[in-house]
This record gives sequence, C-alpha cells and structure tokens, in this order.
Amino acid sequence: MKASDVRAKSADEMNDELASLKKEQFNLRFQKATGQLEKTSRVKQVRRDIARIKTIAAEKSAGKKA
Repeated sequence: MKASDVRAKSADEMNDELASLKKEQFNLRFQKATGQLEKTSRVKQVRRDIARIKTIAAEKSAGKKA
C-alpha cells in the first residue's frame, strides 16, 4: 500500500482499512505462535501499513484543526 493510495481515502475508509489490518496482524501473530506462519514478511508489511494509515490520519486531523 502506498501513501498516495491512503491519502486518497476518506476517514471512514481509512478506519475500515485500519480495522482489517489490525485483524490481519492478530491472525498473523496467532499463526506465528502456533508455527503455521508461512509468509513471515507479511508481518512487517502489515505493521508498516498500520503505521502509515495512522500517520496520514493524524496529518489530516491536524490539518483540519489548524
């Protein structure tokens, strides 16, 4: 996911995407704990996508307040 893709989304769409990423992150952690995780790089990718969405959401909300 690119930052430009996230910036194009509305606040509701970002919140939905964030919720689905957090759910996926939980599932990946669960798979890792049980030894079923095949694609270990996805953990890092999901973590960065979550941070990217949170950062852009904070920028948007700061822009509205200013």
